Amino acid sequence: TVRALSEVRLVTRRRHEETRSASVKRSRVLHRNRRILAIGTSTGGPPVLQRIMSALPADYPWPVVVVQHISPGFLEGMVDWLDHSCAIRICAAKNGDSLTPGVVYLAPDNVHMVVTDEETIALLDAPPDNGLRPAVGRLFQSVADVYDKNVTAVLLTGMGKDGAPELKQLRDCGAVTVVQNRETCVVFGMPGEAVRLDAAMHIMSPDEIADFLVAEAVRA
Repeated sequence: TVRALSEVRLVTRRRHEETRSASVKRSRVLHRNRRILAIGTSTGGPPVLQRIMSALPADYPWPVVVVQHISPGFLEGMVDWLDHSCAIRICAAKNGDSLTPGVVYLAPDNVHMVVTDEETIALLDAPPDNGLRPAVGRLFQSVADVYDKNVTAVLLTGMGKDGAPELKQLRDCGAVTVVQNRETCVVFGMPGEAVRLDAAMHIMSPDEIADFLVAEAVRA
């Protein structure tokens, strides 16, 4: 992880000085009209996340929730690294955080991260899923349950199958689903399984994913 982070050139972006007020809790009926971006990744993920997150504007219109499989103890450094190289705000998620547009929430070590009907983050001390905690699948399942089709879900480079079946569920309910292409993946495990399951509407390079997400924000 340290080697991967050290090889990425940082581009520091100027932030807006105004702080965003905490969002007001909304009913399920209201937030069905809102949208969320959910991302899952593992091996080789940090530099790809940096490329994508650095393309998002500070006023990105949706909250972003991310599960990155990473060795315990490295998350804080990765959050600081991403936060200083991106215009959008990056933070480690805390239990009960309100899901605020223009904020990226990374799952902390050794807990599952899910979203709730009240548009908040919940951190669960539940058993690992196939040895993984946090698990991408848990996050994707929760955004499917809460936001239904109003989701853009992205599965990036990583070993194994985590998140692929849930990405298929999201596609089947009408969400936008994207996976990283084989040529740019360090490991094509998670995206490859999603492709095998026909879970991906789009198969793209990191640069193409970044451009796609920015274009979605403009259309919003």
